Amino acid sequence: MFSLKNKKAIITGGGSGIGKAMAILFAKQGAEVHIIELSEESARSAIDEIIATGGHAYTHICNVAKQQEVVSTFREIGPHDILINNAGIAHIGKADTTSEEEFDRVVNVNVKGVYNCLFASIPLMKKNRGGVIINMASIAAWSGLADRFAYSMAKGAVAAMTLSVAKDYISENIRCNSISPARVHTPFVDGFLQKNYPGNEKEMFGKLSKTQPIGRMAKPEEIASLALYLCSDEASFITGTDYPIDGGFLKLNT
Repeated sequence: MFSLKNKKAIITGGGSGIGKAMAILFAKQGAEVHIIELSEESARSAIDEIIATGGHAYTHICNVAKQQEVVSTFREIGPHDILINNAGIAHIGKADTTSEEEFDRVVNVNVKGVYNCLFASIPLMKKNRGGVIINMASIAAWSGLADRFAYSMAKGAVAAMTLSVAKDYISENIRCNSISPARVHTPFVDGFLQKNYPGNEKEMFGKLSKTQPIGRMAKPEEIASLALYLCSDEASFITGTDYPIDGGFLKLNT
């Protein structure tokens, strides 16, 4: 079950965190994995691990916020079966503390970046007679998170794009779903704590973990497993749906 043999997958931001976990798992399940990152160095660890275990993986240097770069990269990769829109940036701030420059940066990466990849991918999927798209949304799209104005707005846009794409291309055998994680323990979280709470990293990690009713953060591999299912033939009846993977955050918090 959940084989991706003979399938080609594109994963943006596939060099670290959730994207890296997806790249490694998808390759293990037989996919040819194409990682899109800002630099060769960013993708090196994931590529090396995949190749060391006999998988097939390639790096493509591209800024998802720049449409021509994205279109050229996707043409280079060619027909593909899976697109994971995972690349994104975080931001802390309220509506009146978020500068225009910061707002534009979040939109350019987290919203326009997803659009650019959809714009480049869908024509190739249509020629390939179908495909699967996963957009990484967030519980921030569905819940009021303090100090996450621009980030929450962007993830709400991702959720809306998911529904639109699912409806527009259902007759062309293209499925599109989104995944909304709560907090996931990635190197980004560790770096965030070191930068903002030096000396109190352990205490803050515990507090952030407990915001999920299940009492911990997710592991990147757990998000990757859900993505694998949604991209597999076993999920061929699923489209236009968001999947919270949140340790009970949305439904059980009071």
